[in-house]
Amino acid sequence: MQTNDSAAVESFTLHIPQGDIDDLKQRITQTRWADKEVTDGSFQGTPLSIAQKVASYWKDEYDWRRFEREVNQYPQYTTKIDNLSIHFFHIRSKEPNAKAILLTHGWPGSFVEFLKCIPLLIDPASNGGRSDEAFHVVIPSLPGWGFTEAPKETGWNMEHTAKALVTLMEQRLGYEKWFAQGGDYGAAITTLMAQMRPKGLVAIHLNLLLSIPKALENPTDEESRALEAFHITQNEMSGWKWISSTRPQTIAYLLSDSAVGQAMWIYDKYQDWTDNSGDPVDALTLDEMLDNISAHWFSRSAGSISRVFWEDRHFNFDFGPVEMPVAILVFEKDIFKHPKKWAEKGYPNMIHFHTVNKGKHFGAFERPEILVKDIRLGFANR
Repeated sequence: MQTNDSAAVESFTLHIPQGDIDDLKQRITQTRWADKEVTDGSFQGTPLSIAQKVASYWKDEYDWRRFEREVNQYPQYTTKIDNLSIHFFHIRSKEPNAKAILLTHGWPGSFVEFLKCIPLLIDPASNGGRSDEAFHVVIPSLPGWGFTEAPKETGWNMEHTAKALVTLMEQRLGYEKWFAQGGDYGAAITTLMAQMRPKGLVAIHLNLLLSIPKALENPTDEESRALEAFHITQNEMSGWKWISSTRPQTIAYLLSDSAVGQAMWIYDKYQDWTDNSGDPVDALTLDEMLDNISAHWFSRSAGSISRVFWEDRHFNFDFGPVEMPVAILVFEKDIFKHPKKWAEKGYPNMIHFHTVNKGKHFGAFERPEILVKDIRLGFANR
């Protein structure tokens, strides 16, 4: 591939034109609502009454400008890598011996997932830690996501993205020693970076594992439950993935035109994938959920995000052993289950393994204090 890249890193400020905000409100007003569901609860998806309540709040009460102000307190940049303009946060700690960490988001998330982690990482002394546990923080928007440019050609799969992030950390930002963390799709990319063994990457931290066997002889009860949970995630819980990985352009028309459609496409996962007692606001505020939903809407990235899953439609969860030091945090309520036995096999250089019973799939978003504490422990003295 020929590129016209340079080492230039340019400042970025998040600002959405008022016309786009007005357009969103108008689209919500003109929503042609689906019929009411015919089952109780959310078995068939988000109930009509809840969808209407969320949409009404989004139109009448949610404040995108508030979110812009919160986001723009942190320095953001863009740089071109392989002909693609990559958006990222780069927040340096004031601590002189801070380590550098790359945080990679998953789906249906974005950089929004990590915003609550930033103050905990850059200023640990003010947030339950010690000054020698500080990190410089880098949070990219993945290719196709958010305010990173949408690829205009095929080939931007997980491997390409992993290489681009290594370029970001080592060539654009000049880090000679750095760490990486990821969950969900970000865990796959972080694992790929570990297998590439870039010069500066010291260790990785994961809250989702890529060491899931296809079948087991004489599995333990724990392994049987974990396999059953995995098969559920890959079948009845994966309608979104099958659509995106087979017909990304078709789903792009729906999500790009209907604001409520885009909102419910994501809200549905907050319903199922957060640690809640029937209502996702048990885990995240409605404003927090709409921050991420709005970032997807205003960036017009529905099509490019869907194409990511088309690119990785043959993805294999069994990556093979990862030799790099790996720290692992397991949220026990997650839709994926990870016996320590599997972790030991897939990550023979495992330096830390910890389980918690609070939080679920969106670890950084739901329980930033738990995730950051575990990062500190996992990377201590490295």
